[in-house]
Amino acid sequence: MDSSSIESNSIEWNTEDELDVDNISSSSSHQDQIADFAPSSSSCNCRGSNTIHQFLQMGFSKEMVIKAVKENGQNEGAVLDALLTYKTFEESPEDEQVLVDPCHAELASNVLDVYPDEEICENEEFKNLSTEKDRTVSLLVEMGYQAEEALAAIDRCSLDTPIAELVEFISAAQFAYHTDAQLGELSYDNKIHQHQKVCVLFLSELTCSSDLRFLNQLYTMFLVGFPKLNGPVYMSKKKRKYYDNEMQKLQKQRKYLEKQPMDHDNEIVHLPNPMVGFGVPNQPSPVLFQRRIPDEAEGRPYFYFENVALAPKGVWHTMSRFLYYIDPEFVDSKFFCAAARKRGYIHNLPIENRSQLLPTPPSTIHEALPHTKQYWPSWDKRMQLNCILTCIGSAKLTDRIKKAVEKSGDDEPLPGVKKYVIQQCKKWNLIWVGKNKVAPLEPHEMEMLMGFPPNHTRGGGISRTEQYTVLGNAFQVDTVAYHLSVLKSMFPDGISVLSLFSGIGGAEVALHRLGIPLRNVVSVEISETCRKILKSWWDETNQQGKLIHFHDIRMLTAHELEKCMSTFGGFDLIIGGSPCNNLAGGNRSTRNGLEGSKSCLFFEYYRIIELVRSMMRHR
Repeated sequence: MDSSSIESNSIEWNTEDELDVDNISSSSSHQDQIADFAPSSSSCNCRGSNTIHQFLQMGFSKEMVIKAVKENGQNEGAVLDALLTYKTFEESPEDEQVLVDPCHAELASNVLDVYPDEEICENEEFKNLSTEKDRTVSLLVEMGYQAEEALAAIDRCSLDTPIAELVEFISAAQFAYHTDAQLGELSYDNKIHQHQKVCVLFLSELTCSSDLRFLNQLYTMFLVGFPKLNGPVYMSKKKRKYYDNEMQKLQKQRKYLEKQPMDHDNEIVHLPNPMVGFGVPNQPSPVLFQRRIPDEAEGRPYFYFENVALAPKGVWHTMSRFLYYIDPEFVDSKFFCAAARKRGYIHNLPIENRSQLLPTPPSTIHEALPHTKQYWPSWDKRMQLNCILTCIGSAKLTDRIKKAVEKSGDDEPLPGVKKYVIQQCKKWNLIWVGKNKVAPLEPHEMEMLMGFPPNHTRGGGISRTEQYTVLGNAFQVDTVAYHLSVLKSMFPDGISVLSLFSGIGGAEVALHRLGIPLRNVVSVEISETCRKILKSWWDETNQQGKLIHFHDIRMLTAHELEKCMSTFGGFDLIIGGSPCNNLAGGNRSTRNGLEGSKSCLFFEYYRIIELVRSMMRHR
């Protein structure tokens, strides 16, 4: 992708990294084809009719001939090539079943077809849930809240949430609603800035865990939306006092802010080409620049944030603005392994004296997967694989490719056939495992490409589908380790890590492979499968430090963090990458940036960094 396409408002995301997995579209109807093919002159009409008649006599169907002529004009050689290609796939099934990637939400409707064994909730269980929900709503109504408020709180927080926290949710929603109403029609960025000021003010005045829960709810609602409640605002006199004072300041600034034009040029974060960040091994150093780390972001605890590079316009600018305006470092993992993975990183780590993990991993497909070399056709010029996804190509697809290539015998396939086969192999990372036979990567091959030890995700009740999913969402260990290598000399006696969105432990594996002892790791990961994998690796590698698990980052309060820090004296590193579901290029239906239901969790990452750095400054 060149710089001009990055700056455009409508970016094509059919890159070799963030791949689109739309099903192959069916051809248009016969009548539409005839209408589209209508010639503009009588001479063209005669010549076109002769061409169609000629190929009809050769045994091709009328629909197929019209489609080929429409696509290739009167070039008989090109039309014949296209017809032979169509004939190759004529008997192939039209639809494919694939394992669904969470980042590709447009395929969500196929989930039941892909996993037919998964059952919907039984009617009896549904009735029990409804009864429990009714009891909770009734209790909240008796406390003076409206039924609509109670239902909104239950839907957002879940039915298992304690009554006290549901009450705090409603209070926060009312507070957010009235605050937003006073800010009027400010732009989204300006509103976020003012919301942030209110939350930071409350943060400095917290006195108990309930205050923090209220703040967490309020902050989330400011960023991702809140129920439009019209009831009275329930808050303490202390909170009301600070709220009123802050609102007076905001009102004074409102006219000024409304007159300030948005600097749209600053919203664009330019992606380097090649994507080498601040430097990668065995590549020319990028043009020198002055990297700026603000004073308030320097030093311990260091932080390291990761997400997809090809996010919607303005997303990286926003994330950089929240993370102290530090410039992102964009790196493609193809410089560290045999698979591409374009990612952006915002961190306050030093960038001098980095070192690569040893031994260095294979950098080409044939080095990484030598058994494929004997079967690899000369016309497949791939040297590296594309981004490891959370889904794989179907058996029907690999069978279709085998039949298409076999029809060519010992000769090279027709150009149309080759183009289709290469396109599908790139999209699904298919490799040649036999004569004319392709297959998806196996989980253990993905583990090797991503830098994890053998069988890292295997066993323990974890299915192959789960293996593909968790590996597709993981860090590329060699890339991350290169950035973290500067910590080795800083923490020779061990490091205390707050690992947010831990996944299968990419950060922990990278630090371990660098030889940095893991003294304490507080891991926050919502997936039970990922927590099992990390715990299994921790035990198998005989880690001597302490591993503490938290389920949900939204429930990680200042009280819990204070307990952890009082035990081992604070954190040295905060690391993680928030979900990319609403950012990834393959997501055509809910690719709504940081406002998405998953990707908005970036703001939880920011909240935790602010909490930890503030608490450690006052220790």
